[in-house]
Amino acid sequence: MKYKDTLNLGKTAFPMRGSLPKTEPIRQQKWYDSDLYNQRLSQNENKPHFNLHDGPPYANGNIHLGHALNKISKDIIVRYKNMAGFYAPYVPGWDTHGLPIEQQLTKAGHDRKTMPKAEWRNLAKDFALEQVDKQKNDFKRLGIMADWQNPYITLQPEFEAAQLRVFGEMASKGYIFKGSKPVYWSWSSESALAEAEIEYHDINSTSLYYANQVKDGRGILDSDTYFVVWTTTPFTVTASRGITLGPDMDYSVIQPAGETRKFVVATGRLEVIAPLFGWDKYKTLATYKGEELDRITAYHPWDLDAEELVMNADHVTLDSGTGLVHTAPGFGEDDFNVGKQYGLEVVVTVDEKGYMTKNAGPDFEGKFYDDVVGLVINKLTTANLFLAKEKITHSYPFDWRTKKPIIWRAVPQWFASVGKFRQNILDELDHVNFFPEWGKKRLYNMIRDRGDWVISRQRVWGVPLPIFYAEDKTPILDQTIINHVADLFEAHGSNYWFEHEAKDLLPEGYTNAHSPHGQFTKEEDIMDVWFDSGSSWSGVMNTRDQLDYPADLYLEGSDQYRGWFNSSLITSVAVTGHAPYKNVLSQGFTLDGKGNKMSKSLGNTISPLDVADKMGIEILRLWTISVDTSQDMPVSNDILKQVSESYRKLRNTLRFLMANTADFNYTTDAITFTDRAGHDQYFSVVLNNFIKNVRDSYDNYQFNDIFKRVINFVNVDLSAFYLDIAKDVVYVEAPSGHARRSMQTVFYETLIALTKLLLPVLPHTSEEVWEYLPHEKLGFAYLSDMPEVQNLGDTSKLLKNWSMFMSMRDAVNKALEEARTAELIGKNAEAALTLYLTTEQQQLLSDLNANVRLLLMVSQLYIVDAKTAVDVKSYDGVLISVKHAVGGVSPRDRMFHEDIGADSSFPNLSKHEADIIREFYPEALIEGLE
Repeated sequence: MKYKDTLNLGKTAFPMRGSLPKTEPIRQQKWYDSDLYNQRLSQNENKPHFNLHDGPPYANGNIHLGHALNKISKDIIVRYKNMAGFYAPYVPGWDTHGLPIEQQLTKAGHDRKTMPKAEWRNLAKDFALEQVDKQKNDFKRLGIMADWQNPYITLQPEFEAAQLRVFGEMASKGYIFKGSKPVYWSWSSESALAEAEIEYHDINSTSLYYANQVKDGRGILDSDTYFVVWTTTPFTVTASRGITLGPDMDYSVIQPAGETRKFVVATGRLEVIAPLFGWDKYKTLATYKGEELDRITAYHPWDLDAEELVMNADHVTLDSGTGLVHTAPGFGEDDFNVGKQYGLEVVVTVDEKGYMTKNAGPDFEGKFYDDVVGLVINKLTTANLFLAKEKITHSYPFDWRTKKPIIWRAVPQWFASVGKFRQNILDELDHVNFFPEWGKKRLYNMIRDRGDWVISRQRVWGVPLPIFYAEDKTPILDQTIINHVADLFEAHGSNYWFEHEAKDLLPEGYTNAHSPHGQFTKEEDIMDVWFDSGSSWSGVMNTRDQLDYPADLYLEGSDQYRGWFNSSLITSVAVTGHAPYKNVLSQGFTLDGKGNKMSKSLGNTISPLDVADKMGIEILRLWTISVDTSQDMPVSNDILKQVSESYRKLRNTLRFLMANTADFNYTTDAITFTDRAGHDQYFSVVLNNFIKNVRDSYDNYQFNDIFKRVINFVNVDLSAFYLDIAKDVVYVEAPSGHARRSMQTVFYETLIALTKLLLPVLPHTSEEVWEYLPHEKLGFAYLSDMPEVQNLGDTSKLLKNWSMFMSMRDAVNKALEEARTAELIGKNAEAALTLYLTTEQQQLLSDLNANVRLLLMVSQLYIVDAKTAVDVKSYDGVLISVKHAVGGVSPRDRMFHEDIGADSSFPNLSKHEADIIREFYPEALIEGLE
């Protein structure tokens, strides 16, 4: 028999390595087989509600890292809330309408234009539901605890019906109208786009400078005078109907040397652009304010039937160009607005596919809009109006799905008039909390500056606009009619619209003054998909008993300030007068390890499913809280390996606590706080504060703070202090002795608290730990509650004393390190330490009620009065002397003892150790000791 057999060495079957890729799916299946999601909700049935409303991802393809970050973050919050005393359901959702699915069908060989719409839509529905199932399985592999059996899907009849009722309510308030104004037009999608469907890329394009001859100078300008205009979109010259000037800007009439013509240019741009035209010398003939030239007319460069009107507007700047803006009301928002003010004709010369139409002129008809630059230059040159061209690089809007550039195009569309209730929307933001705080200003500015929302799309796969037209083409926006259609959709689905004639969709016998013969037609456009998801507050929260409106939290990527956060806010305020959310949490985007945007083409993407298969999804879940999600976050295999080291440390810390409480029953063996040793009391307070701080971080959605607090607690408070001193107690002291039971009590409380606090982040690991805790009655850790902050009385003096002692301990460690460098000692256990202390310092150590030698991890400790110190070095105000310990090393605690060999029966043990063995170990074991 060896001396180690008398040690209380911790034992546990909890594996050091988790084999996460293999064990996680097994554990997840156990959750689903036990219906753990509903078990937890049933347990919380009468508790306060917390509703995190899931923003629906688009149902197309396997999930990516951004999906994983989003869903894991939501899962962490919902798990925490359920364990913190809330009834917190999690209903996942999917966005299933829109162009990407139609594109997938086209790639598969289906032709929308030769197929009945209802048949095409059935194919789209089947494809969308396949994608939902695919993504659902992916999300479940992330360990997400949700109501997977009852998700909300935007193609569900009840959701579509709720969406139509939202539309009907907005229509009844006069917020829905039809108009012809420039919208983002995607020729590659053949549809209008919302602002949220636009992304910007730098492009190289040709800009042109040309002249428009004055037609009617109103006695101010002569007919031999020309306005010098600039355009970055040459194809729009075909629809030019005006020239816009800044009313307060100065304009010079100049005549270049050798020219008979005179030209009007903004004075502030003259020196910049004159060299482009070869105007080395020129004379200024007159100067006017822009407002003085208002309503002068000019000839179109080649269309003699068209006239261009000089107008004033504030959007003209001196940043570029000539200070005279070519204006085509059919191809730009500013152009349209100033043109509307001046009563200009709105001309559109490009069709839905991007090709020039007949009204562009015979030279242009049938040509792709971006291929006519040379033709425009030739037309201008022939008319002697072309001045210069240059290549410029500028940011330009693209269709976010097709990745093709868009154009502005004025076509009849349906709009939601944001301007009519804009202030109501902005006022509601005062009642919403944003994480991070800058999110409020960002959304406020977007709502403040956005125009009317174009909500119609020229596609098939979506929710039909429930609008009918009378015989005289008057649109019918009757809320009663819209609700009737909603009822039909709820019963039959939205395909009913495409399978029936208008008369079958209207109430039986319906007629009105605009259709005396009862003849009606129906709208063929569908609704913007952002109206789909933007209505989810109604389609989900108002149709499910367990969900509350407004939601407690919306959580999505920062791009949703112009997307889902935005559209949801508009529809909700329009219908109810309130924001759909109380709190908004936004997150940045995932980048590769070098800070570059992840892209399949660059080969720098990381699949969350690959991480699950190779490392375990726990590693990705831990990474989720290790980064600052308020900004863009780098992730790479190297970064994940670093996170896995943190996971290993956490796992082994839990394992150590489990092993050293294996013979401990908290119900029968626990020591009360007041009876614990001083160091155990101190650590109980440290643990209590840790619980409070981590829960505060959870409550405020500060994931990164949770990670920092946990890692600091494990590495500094536990490993570098408490567990370091613990071995001389839990290994060496009597198995059931007070000192050991006192420390085991704190170990167990720490183990339980850490397991529960980590469960929202590391549910697989926490549940695995729980299985090794025989005295915990609940079958799943998730069915337990978050650890509560205990009332330990006034601990301020205790903390103050221990804070002072920890400073003294730091000073001792400096002295020991210096002795180690001088090769006086090796390990701290080789040290004999003398502390020369003042009366106050001695009282401090006495007040600790603890074994100070144990706390300092030295073999021998001597406390003497500071007044006796001679030539003793001070370390941060503490006089310390270090010598090598005397005596022999005990094989039990590896410390030096002066009295080793004092007991004839145990020549290698100290008297204290011999007494423990005699009292607590059987004679048979003692007789065999070596």
